[in-house]
This record gives sequence, C-alpha cells and structure tokens, in this order.
Amino acid sequence: MKLYPIIMAGGSGTRFWPLSRQARPKQFLPLATKRPLIVDTLHRLPPLCRARDAFVVCGKAHAATVRKLVPEVPRTQVLVEPVARNTAPAIGLAALHVAHKDPSGILVVLPSDHHIADTAGFRQALSAAAALAAEGMLATLGITPTRPETGYGYIHLGAPLGDRGRSHAFRVQRFVEKPDHDRARAYLQSGDYLWNAGIFVMRADTVLTQIARFLPRLHAVLETLRPTIGTRAYNATLAREFPHAEPTSIDYGVMEQAEGIACIPGDFGWSDVGSFAALPEVRDVDTHGNVASPRDVLVDCHGCVVVGDKRPIAAVGLTNVVIVDAGDTLLVVPRERAQEVRAVVETLSRRGESRLL
Repeated sequence: MKLYPIIMAGGSGTRFWPLSRQARPKQFLPLATKRPLIVDTLHRLPPLCRARDAFVVCGKAHAATVRKLVPEVPRTQVLVEPVARNTAPAIGLAALHVAHKDPSGILVVLPSDHHIADTAGFRQALSAAAALAAEGMLATLGITPTRPETGYGYIHLGAPLGDRGRSHAFRVQRFVEKPDHDRARAYLQSGDYLWNAGIFVMRADTVLTQIARFLPRLHAVLETLRPTIGTRAYNATLAREFPHAEPTSIDYGVMEQAEGIACIPGDFGWSDVGSFAALPEVRDVDTHGNVASPRDVLVDCHGCVVVGDKRPIAAVGLTNVVIVDAGDTLLVVPRERAQEVRAVVETLSRRGESRLL
C-alpha cells in the first residue's frame, strides 16, 4: 500500500491581502509558522508519505514558486493546470498520473494552505483512512467541531465501520453544504456531524472509476490525456483538452453522489487559517490575546492581530483590530470583519490598480 500525497495549490487567498498577492497567494505565506503553509503541508507527512512521491497541482503563474519552495517534489510531479477548473479536474489529473505509475496507489489529497498542530495524530488519521481506501472505499477526514461554524461544509456520519488501527471509522451518510447558524448549532449539539476539511484518501483507480460514472466530460478529457503521459504530446494535449473538463468540486461532482464513502473523525488541531482573524488559533498570543512580533509595540491593546513585513508597528488602546503592513500597503480592519478584505481586492481590481494585486 503506497501513498502519494496530492497537494492542491491552486488557491488565490484574497482574504490575506495585502500580504497575499496574485503572484504570492496564501499557501506561499508563513502564516502559522516561519515556513510557508505549502512547505508545512509537505513536511508534516513523513514517515507516512515520502516527499518524492508527492504531486502538487497548481496554475501556470505559481509553478516556478512551487518548484522553488518544495524542491523535494520531482519537477515532473508538479502538475500545471492550463486553466483553473476546481478540485475535481485537479484531483482527476493527479489520479491519472498516479495510476500511470501505480494503478492501486493511494492518493492523499491535501489542501496546501491549512495548519495542523498535532502532526502525529494527523498521520494516524491518514493511515486509518488509507486502510479504508485500500479496501476500495473513498475516505475522508472529518474535523470534530468546536463551535457552530457557518463557513464550513459538514459531514453527516452514518453507521460505524469499526476500528482502523487506533481510529474509529464511520460510513458517510451525506455531505452538507454550509449551514445557517441555527442549523450549525444543531449539528454541533447532535454529535453526528463533522467539519469537512477537504482531505480525501482514495485509490487512484477507484476515484477514476467514480469520475467516469459521474463526470463524463472530465472522464473523456482524462482518457484523451492518458496515452500521452510521459510523451512529448502531453503538454499540447493538456492545453487543448483540460479546459473542456467540468469546473466542479470533488465534493459536489463525486463525493455527494458516490456510494461507499467512509470517514475518520479527527481532532488534531486543524485550522483552515481562513483569515487574519484566525491567526490567534495558530500563533502564540501574549497575555492580552494579541498576535504580534517582538519588535512591535502594543500599549493597552487586547485581542489584536498585528502583522508586518518590513518595519515595527505601534498601536495604542485598540481592541480586536487587525493591522497588516505589507510595505506598499496598510490594512486596518476590525477582527470580526477580516473576511471582508476580499472586497478591497475587488475594488482595486475595478480601479485597474494591478500593481497592488
């Protein structure tokens, strides 16, 4: 049973502007540790998975940065999409490449921009999911919810499947879209729902069979690509055919329709690091709940997030405020409205200020 990490690195990360730009999206930023998120994603996997067995799926604009940040991944395993088509085509493309090497190889599909605090517990959950995948199931990791979160999709657990190693396994009854607050609170109270973190473990041949069943256009694209892998015709065929794939997520396109879905619940300090407001979840805070570097000066500030690229930041008398200094741009926003930073990006885009994007 050989595992192949599939790192999804196609996101734009507009909620982390002004640190995040088109050429340097969220996954390339050191938001949780001193290393970029994508580097942490790869380095937390050994000894369960080897870096040289990993594939990274990204767009053309980011391929050079990916190769620089994770040189352990062979250049031929940085899969460059000619256009963005969401997660189902990206995973299908990766599955095709893994199947070319190892038809029964197991894909470990991971977002490139999440943080895991308990890496040993994470690997244990992945190992249990891989055991399910080896049995021909499509497996996912679900995160034990800690609050009635409306920003995540949910996994409704079904009947137990017994233990896999030291982890409990369950059938998935259904995937649920992002709920309103009352429904999210009911999910939390029931104990039968987990957060959907977008982490999937499945055999290459199994997921390709499911794509053939539920996503015929994508299947046709992959079948056209299949004989060109490793040949000079591959790049031209990819550029011509990939745009014809359905632009859909793996959740909607496959997981919500397929049978034989299994879930391993996890409680390993997961965070999607969704905005600057989430940094206190993944960084050290001072006695007043502030996130700041030692060079910053905060006087009578509480619950603030202060991030600077180049110079010290000073603040006095602020509560629950985010301050981000990117050198050429300064952002100040209440923590509870940090998700709205994307509106600034949209405004700058309408103005044509591309140098700030």
